Amino acid sequence: MGKNIIVTEEQLKNIVNRVKPVNESELEEGKDGNYMAKQQLFTIATLAYKMWEMLEEGEELDDWMVTKIAQADQSVTSVVKAFMYDEVTDSQKGRNGVNYDDLVIGT
Repeated sequence: MGKNIIVTEEQLKNIVNRVKPVNESELEEGKDGNYMAKQQLFTIATLAYKMWEMLEEGEELDDWMVTKIAQADQSVTSVVKAFMYDEVTDSQKGRNGVNYDDLVIGT
């Protein structure tokens, strides 16, 4: 069985304080469509780092945990590659430009 992640009250307060509060005005259409994605990315990064710190060298996880981590890795990597590709100018795309399909992230 996997370990439970224990967060102290102080650590929880720090996490909550670091998350940008969402104002009602930001929820209006067209203000900031990425507010939820940014919060989710922060949560993913924070929890992944906490688990990475707690995971001891050679410690084995349950099979379902390994599967979920692999799926999350693939999902996040796909989104990052697409986001980065969209940020590249059209002149950089294509045959002689940047090929983000060959980009290796996180290894």
